[in-house]
Amino acid sequence: MSADVIMVIVVATALAFDFTNGFHDTANVVATSISTRAAKPSTAIAIAALLNFAGAFISISVAATVANDVVDAGVITPTVVFAGLIGAIAWNLITWWFALPSSSSHALIGGVVGSAVIASGFDAVLADGVIGKVLIPAIVAPLLAFAVAGIAIGLVYRIVGRQRPGTVTRGFRYGQLVSGGLLALAHGTNDAQKTMGVITLALIANGSLGADADPPFWVIVSAATAIALGTYSGGWRIIRTTGTRIIKMDAAQGFSAQGAGAAVILSSTHFGFPLSTTHVINGGVMGAGAGKRLSAVRWGVAGNIMVAWLLTLPAAAAIGGATYAVTEIFGSGAVGPVIVSVIALAASAMLFNRRSQQGAPLPAS
Repeated sequence: MSADVIMVIVVATALAFDFTNGFHDTANVVATSISTRAAKPSTAIAIAALLNFAGAFISISVAATVANDVVDAGVITPTVVFAGLIGAIAWNLITWWFALPSSSSHALIGGVVGSAVIASGFDAVLADGVIGKVLIPAIVAPLLAFAVAGIAIGLVYRIVGRQRPGTVTRGFRYGQLVSGGLLALAHGTNDAQKTMGVITLALIANGSLGADADPPFWVIVSAATAIALGTYSGGWRIIRTTGTRIIKMDAAQGFSAQGAGAAVILSSTHFGFPLSTTHVINGGVMGAGAGKRLSAVRWGVAGNIMVAWLLTLPAAAAIGGATYAVTEIFGSGAVGPVIVSVIALAASAMLFNRRSQQGAPLPAS
């Protein structure tokens, strides 16, 4: 009975993380379209939510990586997964509070790795998988998006430089509807799968699934729904950072950044890399700005974002490990996860209530 209660808590917490993933990463998908006025905020977010949902059904390669290649499923328990999820949610909310685009993907992986280390030692971590499928892509992907977007905007300006600005702007705004849609679809293919992988990992640890099993259909549907709802709710604070604070973006730059981001994410999903869509799209935005001129990028803001990126894995790991240690105080049953869940819900409610009282900035429609 206790094991069943823990599994229910784990699944609910995983879907809560998936919601915060969509809420936190909405900026990755819609900020460029909103900032260039290619689409109204409500329209951009609604389309992104639908395409996030659809994208989750395209592939399960990333889910398999999270479930099998990051930590040893043989030494993982549902409580370890629960603690890792709390670490990821906590870091998502901290960075949302400070309006910093950070990686929900790396927060999740960091949280699970941290709790696994506290539970079973460093042998629980599959170093080859973490290095080859998490750390190396984390470095390469934003640099690749930066380069692709920079080259793309250079070519765009060369091709349309002599055309009438009004005509060019309108054309690229229409183009952003396509590139933004591809980016939203790519976001769903990669980010929703991390939650699928974590739930599958917990089900395997609980004995409900065999080793190396694929995510059940109900897991895919629930993860897709949670991230779509989170996306639809919108993370306006981070939308502002990505869309207006890094560069003053025109429609051509928005199109180039979105196209570069979609191409990199879809390619990475094909190879099963649990990529940070945050890293990719912000790398694309910086590249689109630098391709015009280096001074177009507000490098101070970019530096703050990079610091948040560097802190994500160790910070989420520390929170995940501390959470597991707290649950163990109450034994191996469901008492610890229940108490931590109540505290986490109360803290989240206080955080959102305080932010709503202060008033969150909304983008112009």
